[in-house]
Amino acid sequence: MVVACSGRSTTGGSGDGTVTLTISFWGDFGLKDLKAKYEAEHQNVKIALNSGEYNAQHEDLQKKLIAGSGAPDIAAIDEGFIVQFRSQADKFVNLLDFGAGKHENHYLPWKWKQSLSPDGKTQIGLGTDVGGLAMCYRTDLFSAAGLPTERDQVSALWPTWDDFIRVGQEYTTKTKKKFIDNGTNLFNPILGQQPVGFYDESEQLRMDGGPKVAFDYAVKAVDAGISANLTSFQADWDKGFTSGSFAVLACPAWMLGHIQNTAPGTKGKWDIAAVPGGGGNWGGSFLTIPKQGKNVDEAYKFLDWLVQPEQQIEIFKTVGNLPSQPGLYTDPAIADFKNEFFNSAPVGQIFPKMAEGLTPQYLGKKNGPTRVAVENVINRVQNGTLRSDAAWAEAIKEAEKAGR
Repeated sequence: MVVACSGRSTTGGSGDGTVTLTISFWGDFGLKDLKAKYEAEHQNVKIALNSGEYNAQHEDLQKKLIAGSGAPDIAAIDEGFIVQFRSQADKFVNLLDFGAGKHENHYLPWKWKQSLSPDGKTQIGLGTDVGGLAMCYRTDLFSAAGLPTERDQVSALWPTWDDFIRVGQEYTTKTKKKFIDNGTNLFNPILGQQPVGFYDESEQLRMDGGPKVAFDYAVKAVDAGISANLTSFQADWDKGFTSGSFAVLACPAWMLGHIQNTAPGTKGKWDIAAVPGGGGNWGGSFLTIPKQGKNVDEAYKFLDWLVQPEQQIEIFKTVGNLPSQPGLYTDPAIADFKNEFFNSAPVGQIFPKMAEGLTPQYLGKKNGPTRVAVENVINRVQNGTLRSDAAWAEAIKEAEKAGR
Protein backbone atom coordinates (compact mmCIF):
# COMPACT_ATOMS: atom_id res chain seq x y z
CA MET A 1 0.00 0.00 0.00
CA VAL A 2 2.83 2.39 0.84
CA VAL A 3 4.49 1.68 -2.48
CA ALA A 4 1.26 2.32 -4.33
CA CYS A 5 0.50 5.52 -2.43
CA SER A 6 3.97 6.89 -2.76
CA GLY A 7 3.91 6.50 -6.50
CA ARG A 8 7.71 6.28 -6.43
CA SER A 9 9.82 3.96 -8.50
CA THR A 10 12.09 1.42 -6.90
CA THR A 11 13.83 0.57 -10.15
CA GLY A 12 17.02 2.47 -9.51
CA GLY A 13 19.01 -0.68 -9.07
CA SER A 14 21.09 -2.82 -11.39
CA GLY A 15 19.86 -5.55 -13.69
CA ASP A 16 20.41 -8.19 -11.00
CA GLY A 17 17.94 -6.50 -8.67
CA THR A 18 20.54 -4.79 -6.48
CA VAL A 19 19.60 -1.31 -5.32
CA THR A 20 22.33 1.26 -4.67
CA LEU A 21 21.43 3.94 -2.12
CA THR A 22 23.50 7.12 -2.29
CA ILE A 23 23.84 9.10 0.93
CA SER A 24 25.34 12.60 1.00
CA PHE A 25 26.64 14.04 4.27
CA TRP A 26 29.67 15.67 5.90
CA GLY A 27 31.80 14.88 8.92
CA ASP A 28 31.11 11.54 10.62
CA PHE A 29 27.56 10.24 10.93
CA GLY A 30 28.75 6.82 12.06
CA LEU A 31 27.65 5.31 8.76
CA LYS A 32 30.82 3.48 7.75
CA ASP A 33 30.43 0.50 10.08
CA LEU A 34 26.64 0.52 9.84
CA LYS A 35 26.84 0.40 6.05
CA ALA A 36 28.49 -3.02 6.22
CA LYS A 37 25.98 -4.21 8.80
CA TYR A 38 22.98 -3.12 6.75
CA GLU A 39 24.35 -4.57 3.52
CA ALA A 40 24.94 -7.90 5.27
CA GLU A 41 21.34 -7.93 6.47
CA HIS A 42 19.93 -6.71 3.13
CA GLN A 43 21.70 -8.54 0.32
CA ASN A 44 19.84 -6.57 -2.37
CA VAL A 45 21.09 -3.18 -1.13
CA LYS A 46 24.43 -1.46 -1.60
CA ILE A 47 25.14 1.85 0.09
CA ALA A 48 27.35 4.51 -1.49
CA LEU A 49 28.61 7.08 1.01
CA ASN A 50 29.29 10.56 -0.36
CA SER A 51 31.07 12.63 2.27
CA GLY A 52 31.82 16.25 1.45
CA GLU A 53 32.36 19.72 2.88
CA TYR A 54 29.57 21.02 5.11
CA ASN A 55 28.52 24.15 3.22
CA ALA A 56 29.13 22.60 -0.19
CA GLN A 57 26.82 19.66 0.53
CA HIS A 58 23.92 21.97 1.38
CA GLU A 59 24.58 24.21 -1.62
CA ASP A 60 24.75 21.20 -3.92
CA LEU A 61 21.49 19.79 -2.58
CA GLN A 62 19.74 23.11 -3.20
CA LYS A 63 21.02 23.21 -6.78
CA LYS A 64 19.83 19.65 -7.42
CA LEU A 65 16.39 20.38 -6.01
CA ILE A 66 16.06 23.40 -8.29
CA ALA A 67 17.29 21.43 -11.30
CA GLY A 68 14.88 18.60 -10.56
CA SER A 69 17.48 15.84 -10.83
CA GLY A 70 20.80 14.62 -9.46
CA ALA A 71 19.98 14.60 -5.75
CA PRO A 72 21.11 11.63 -3.65
CA ASP A 73 18.66 9.02 -2.40
CA ILE A 74 19.28 10.27 1.14
CA ALA A 75 20.53 13.77 1.96
CA ALA A 76 21.78 14.94 5.33
CA ILE A 77 20.70 18.45 6.36
CA ASP A 78 22.06 20.32 9.35
CA GLU A 79 19.87 22.26 11.78
CA GLY A 80 21.34 25.48 10.39
CA PHE A 81 19.77 24.76 7.00
CA ILE A 82 16.67 22.76 7.94
CA VAL A 83 14.24 25.71 7.89
CA GLN A 84 15.47 26.61 4.40
CA PHE A 85 14.71 23.12 3.15
CA ARG A 86 11.54 22.39 5.10
CA SER A 87 10.06 25.45 3.38
CA GLN A 88 10.51 23.40 0.19
CA ALA A 89 8.69 20.40 1.62
CA ASP A 90 7.13 19.61 -1.74
CA LYS A 91 10.59 18.57 -2.98
CA PHE A 92 10.99 15.90 -0.29
CA VAL A 93 9.21 12.66 0.47
CA ASN A 94 6.70 13.10 3.30
CA LEU A 95 7.99 10.53 5.77
CA LEU A 96 4.61 10.50 7.50
CA ASP A 97 3.25 8.70 4.44
CA PHE A 98 5.63 5.86 5.25
CA GLY A 99 4.59 5.60 8.88
CA ALA A 100 7.32 7.78 10.41
CA GLY A 101 4.75 9.23 12.81
CA LYS A 102 5.40 6.22 15.04
CA HIS A 103 8.75 7.78 15.92
CA GLU A 104 7.44 11.19 17.03
CA ASN A 105 6.99 10.34 20.72
CA HIS A 106 10.55 9.03 20.85
CA TYR A 107 12.07 12.35 19.82
CA LEU A 108 12.82 15.53 21.72
CA PRO A 109 9.71 17.56 20.80
CA TRP A 110 11.68 20.51 19.43
CA LYS A 111 13.84 18.19 17.31
CA TRP A 112 10.82 16.57 15.68
CA LYS A 113 9.29 19.99 14.99
CA GLN A 114 12.45 21.38 13.37
CA SER A 115 12.04 19.25 10.25
CA LEU A 116 8.25 19.53 10.06
CA SER A 117 6.75 21.71 7.31
CA PRO A 118 5.16 25.00 8.41
CA ASP A 119 1.65 23.55 8.02
CA GLY A 120 2.60 20.52 10.13
CA LYS A 121 1.56 18.07 7.42
CA THR A 122 4.93 17.03 5.99
CA GLN A 123 7.85 15.57 7.90
CA ILE A 124 10.87 15.89 5.62
CA GLY A 125 13.50 14.30 7.86
CA LEU A 126 14.32 12.06 10.79
CA GLY A 127 16.68 13.64 13.28
CA THR A 128 20.00 11.92 13.72
CA ASP A 129 21.59 13.77 16.63
CA VAL A 130 21.68 16.88 18.80
CA GLY A 131 24.73 19.02 19.46
CA GLY A 132 24.86 19.80 23.17
CA LEU A 133 28.03 21.76 23.89
CA ALA A 134 31.22 21.10 25.83
CA MET A 135 34.91 21.95 25.32
CA CYS A 136 37.52 19.40 24.22
CA TYR A 137 41.09 20.09 25.30
CA ARG A 138 44.54 18.50 25.08
CA THR A 139 45.68 17.56 28.58
CA ASP A 140 49.32 17.23 27.50
CA LEU A 141 49.38 20.74 26.04
CA PHE A 142 47.63 22.17 29.08
CA SER A 143 50.14 20.47 31.37
CA ALA A 144 53.09 21.83 29.36
CA ALA A 145 51.63 25.32 29.77
CA GLY A 146 51.26 24.95 33.52
CA LEU A 147 47.47 24.79 33.35
CA PRO A 148 45.40 22.27 35.31
CA THR A 149 44.36 19.13 33.46
CA GLU A 150 41.52 17.67 35.54
CA ARG A 151 38.19 18.37 33.83
CA ASP A 152 36.54 19.99 36.87
CA GLN A 153 39.52 22.27 37.40
CA VAL A 154 39.64 23.17 33.72
CA SER A 155 35.92 23.96 33.73
CA ALA A 156 36.54 26.30 36.67
CA LEU A 157 39.08 28.26 34.61
CA TRP A 158 36.44 29.73 32.32
CA PRO A 159 32.96 30.36 33.72
CA THR A 160 32.62 33.15 31.12
CA TRP A 161 33.90 33.70 27.59
CA ASP A 162 35.98 36.64 28.82
CA ASP A 163 37.69 34.22 31.20
CA PHE A 164 38.21 31.78 28.36
CA ILE A 165 39.95 34.39 26.19
CA ARG A 166 42.10 35.46 29.14
CA VAL A 167 43.22 31.84 29.71
CA GLY A 168 43.94 31.61 26.00
CA GLN A 169 46.18 34.67 26.14
CA GLU A 170 48.09 33.20 29.08
CA TYR A 171 48.56 29.95 27.17
CA THR A 172 49.70 31.67 23.98
CA THR A 173 52.08 33.97 25.82
CA LYS A 174 53.73 31.08 27.61
CA THR A 175 53.87 28.53 24.80
CA LYS A 176 54.04 30.78 21.70
CA LYS A 177 51.31 28.51 20.28
CA LYS A 178 47.70 29.27 19.46
CA PHE A 179 44.95 28.31 21.88
CA ILE A 180 41.90 27.79 19.64
CA ASP A 181 41.42 26.51 16.11
CA ASN A 182 39.39 29.36 14.61
CA GLY A 183 37.40 32.43 15.60
CA THR A 184 34.36 31.13 13.75
CA ASN A 185 34.35 28.12 16.04
CA LEU A 186 33.83 30.48 18.94
CA PHE A 187 31.23 32.49 17.08
CA ASN A 188 28.95 29.52 16.45
CA PRO A 189 28.73 28.06 19.97
CA ILE A 190 28.37 31.51 21.55
CA LEU A 191 25.60 32.34 19.08
CA GLY A 192 23.93 29.05 20.00
CA GLN A 193 23.77 30.16 23.64
CA GLN A 194 21.79 33.32 22.86
CA PRO A 195 17.97 33.57 23.12
CA VAL A 196 17.66 34.77 19.52
CA GLY A 197 19.98 33.96 16.63
CA PHE A 198 20.15 35.58 13.22
CA TYR A 199 16.38 35.55 12.70
CA ASP A 200 13.26 35.77 14.80
CA GLU A 201 10.19 33.69 14.01
CA SER A 202 8.85 36.39 11.71
CA GLU A 203 12.03 35.90 9.60
CA GLN A 204 13.40 39.32 10.52
CA LEU A 205 17.18 39.62 10.67
CA ARG A 206 18.27 40.42 14.24
CA MET A 207 21.97 41.16 14.04
CA ASP A 208 22.02 43.44 17.08
CA GLY A 209 21.07 40.63 19.47
CA GLY A 210 22.76 37.24 19.65
CA PRO A 211 24.91 37.70 16.53
CA LYS A 212 26.46 40.90 17.94
CA VAL A 213 27.38 39.16 21.21
CA ALA A 214 28.94 36.19 19.43
CA PHE A 215 30.69 38.31 16.81
CA ASP A 216 32.28 40.59 19.40
CA TYR A 217 33.73 37.63 21.29
CA ALA A 218 35.02 36.00 18.12
CA VAL A 219 36.78 39.19 17.03
CA LYS A 220 38.08 39.75 20.56
CA ALA A 221 39.66 36.29 20.47
CA VAL A 222 41.22 36.99 17.08
CA ASP A 223 42.59 40.34 18.27
CA ALA A 224 43.99 38.60 21.36
CA GLY A 225 46.13 36.46 19.07
CA ILE A 226 44.85 33.11 20.29
CA SER A 227 43.35 31.78 17.02
CA ALA A 228 45.23 29.43 14.68
CA ASN A 229 42.94 30.51 11.81
CA LEU A 230 42.36 26.97 10.56
CA THR A 231 39.26 26.36 8.44
CA SER A 232 37.08 23.55 9.76
CA PHE A 233 37.13 20.24 7.91
CA GLN A 234 40.07 21.29 5.77
CA ALA A 235 43.45 19.51 5.69
CA ASP A 236 45.32 22.01 7.88
CA TRP A 237 42.59 21.90 10.50
CA ASP A 238 42.72 18.11 10.59
CA LYS A 239 46.51 18.22 10.98
CA GLY A 240 46.08 20.61 13.88
CA PHE A 241 44.49 17.91 16.01
CA THR A 242 47.77 16.00 16.00
CA SER A 243 50.36 18.76 15.60
CA GLY A 244 49.27 20.83 18.60
CA SER A 245 48.38 23.85 16.46
CA PHE A 246 45.63 24.50 19.02
CA ALA A 247 44.89 23.17 22.48
CA VAL A 248 41.12 23.50 22.86
CA LEU A 249 37.99 23.80 20.74
CA ALA A 250 34.26 24.01 21.18
CA CYS A 251 33.06 20.43 21.18
CA PRO A 252 29.46 19.47 20.49
CA ALA A 253 28.88 15.75 20.77
CA TRP A 254 29.32 15.21 17.04
CA MET A 255 32.87 16.59 17.18
CA LEU A 256 34.12 13.60 19.19
CA GLY A 257 34.01 11.23 16.25
CA HIS A 258 35.91 13.63 14.03
CA ILE A 259 38.70 13.99 16.59
CA GLN A 260 38.95 10.24 17.07
CA ASN A 261 39.11 9.52 13.35
CA THR A 262 41.40 12.42 12.49
CA ALA A 263 43.91 12.04 15.31
CA PRO A 264 43.89 8.40 16.47
CA GLY A 265 47.43 8.76 17.83
CA THR A 266 46.25 11.29 20.43
CA LYS A 267 44.05 8.79 22.27
CA GLY A 268 44.07 9.55 26.00
CA LYS A 269 45.49 13.06 25.51
CA TRP A 270 42.06 14.69 25.18
CA ASP A 271 39.48 15.40 27.85
CA ILE A 272 36.14 17.23 28.02
CA ALA A 273 35.29 20.26 30.14
CA ALA A 274 32.26 22.52 30.52
CA VAL A 275 31.57 25.21 27.95
CA PRO A 276 31.87 28.84 29.14
CA GLY A 277 28.58 30.60 29.66
CA GLY A 278 26.56 27.48 30.44
CA GLY A 279 24.91 25.13 27.94
CA GLY A 280 23.91 25.65 24.37
CA ASN A 281 23.48 23.77 21.12
CA TRP A 282 25.61 23.69 18.00
CA GLY A 283 24.54 21.46 15.20
CA GLY A 284 22.49 18.33 15.02
CA SER A 285 21.30 16.92 11.72
CA PHE A 286 18.48 15.21 9.83
CA LEU A 287 18.35 12.62 7.08
CA THR A 288 15.90 13.36 4.28
CA ILE A 289 14.70 11.67 1.09
CA PRO A 290 14.46 13.97 -1.94
CA LYS A 291 11.38 13.17 -4.05
CA GLN A 292 13.42 12.93 -7.24
CA GLY A 293 15.18 9.82 -5.97
CA LYS A 294 14.65 6.49 -7.71
CA ASN A 295 14.89 4.33 -4.59
CA VAL A 296 12.47 6.03 -2.22
CA ASP A 297 11.06 2.91 -0.61
CA GLU A 298 14.45 1.35 0.07
CA ALA A 299 15.72 4.71 1.33
CA TYR A 300 12.95 4.89 3.92
CA LYS A 301 13.58 1.31 5.03
CA PHE A 302 17.18 2.30 5.71
CA LEU A 303 16.19 5.43 7.67
CA ASP A 304 13.69 3.44 9.72
CA TRP A 305 16.42 0.93 10.55
CA LEU A 306 18.98 3.61 11.32
CA VAL A 307 16.89 5.38 13.98
CA GLN A 308 16.25 2.18 15.94
CA PRO A 309 17.84 2.12 19.44
CA GLU A 310 20.48 -0.48 18.55
CA GLN A 311 21.90 1.64 15.73
CA GLN A 312 21.58 4.95 17.60
CA ILE A 313 23.46 3.56 20.60
CA GLU A 314 26.15 2.13 18.34
CA ILE A 315 26.64 5.51 16.64
CA PHE A 316 26.94 7.24 20.03
CA LYS A 317 29.53 4.77 21.29
CA THR A 318 31.50 4.80 18.04
CA VAL A 319 31.59 8.47 17.00
CA GLY A 320 29.91 10.34 19.89
CA ASN A 321 26.80 11.62 18.09
CA LEU A 322 24.10 12.01 20.75
CA PRO A 323 20.73 10.55 19.71
CA SER A 324 17.71 12.83 19.35
CA GLN A 325 15.64 10.32 21.33
CA PRO A 326 15.83 11.13 25.08
CA GLY A 327 14.46 7.75 26.11
CA LEU A 328 17.84 6.31 25.16
CA TYR A 329 19.71 8.56 27.60
CA THR A 330 18.81 6.34 30.56
CA ASP A 331 19.82 3.16 28.76
CA PRO A 332 22.94 1.89 30.58
CA ALA A 333 24.67 1.53 27.21
CA ILE A 334 24.64 5.33 27.01
CA ALA A 335 24.28 6.48 30.63
CA ASP A 336 27.26 4.44 31.83
CA PHE A 337 29.42 4.94 28.77
CA LYS A 338 32.86 6.49 29.23
CA ASN A 339 34.95 7.34 26.21
CA GLU A 340 38.48 5.97 26.60
CA PHE A 341 39.80 8.18 23.82
CA PHE A 342 38.87 11.23 25.89
CA ASN A 343 40.55 10.08 29.08
CA SER A 344 37.46 8.03 30.02
CA ALA A 345 35.28 11.15 30.18
CA PRO A 346 31.69 10.22 31.19
CA VAL A 347 30.18 11.35 27.89
CA GLY A 348 27.00 9.40 28.61
CA GLN A 349 26.36 11.85 31.45
CA ILE A 350 27.90 15.04 30.03
CA PHE A 351 26.00 15.40 26.76
CA PRO A 352 22.53 14.07 27.67
CA LYS A 353 22.27 16.57 30.54
CA MET A 354 22.94 19.40 28.11
CA ALA A 355 20.52 18.11 25.47
CA GLU A 356 17.58 17.66 27.81
CA GLY A 357 17.82 21.24 29.05
CA LEU A 358 18.00 22.87 25.61
CA THR A 359 15.62 25.47 24.24
CA PRO A 360 16.95 25.82 20.69
CA GLN A 361 16.72 29.00 18.69
CA TYR A 362 14.56 29.54 15.69
CA LEU A 363 17.10 29.55 12.87
CA GLY A 364 15.29 31.04 9.89
CA LYS A 365 15.04 30.16 6.19
CA LYS A 366 18.22 32.10 5.38
CA ASN A 367 20.17 31.05 8.47
CA GLY A 368 22.68 28.92 6.56
CA PRO A 369 23.73 31.49 3.96
CA THR A 370 23.71 34.25 6.59
CA ARG A 371 25.98 32.28 8.90
CA VAL A 372 28.41 31.61 6.06
CA ALA A 373 28.45 35.31 5.14
CA VAL A 374 29.24 36.39 8.71
CA GLU A 375 31.86 33.66 9.12
CA ASN A 376 33.55 34.97 5.99
CA VAL A 377 33.83 38.40 7.60
CA ILE A 378 35.44 36.90 10.70
CA ASN A 379 37.86 35.03 8.46
CA ARG A 380 38.79 38.27 6.73
CA VAL A 381 39.71 39.73 10.13
CA GLN A 382 41.82 36.64 10.87
CA ASN A 383 43.50 36.87 7.47
CA GLY A 384 44.39 40.50 8.04
CA THR A 385 42.35 41.80 5.10
CA LEU A 386 39.77 43.59 7.25
CA ARG A 387 40.32 45.72 10.35
CA SER A 388 38.45 44.51 13.39
CA ASP A 389 37.00 47.96 14.07
CA ALA A 390 35.35 47.89 10.65
CA ALA A 391 34.24 44.27 10.81
CA TRP A 392 30.83 44.62 12.43
CA ALA A 393 29.53 47.06 9.85
CA GLU A 394 30.76 44.69 7.14
CA ALA A 395 29.09 41.74 8.87
CA ILE A 396 25.75 43.56 8.88
CA LYS A 397 26.10 44.42 5.21
CA GLU A 398 26.96 40.85 4.22
CA ALA A 399 24.22 39.35 6.41
CA GLU A 400 21.61 41.63 4.86
CA LYS A 401 22.81 40.64 1.40
CA ALA A 402 22.65 36.93 2.26
CA GLY A 403 19.17 37.32 3.70
CA ARG A 404 17.59 38.85 0.61
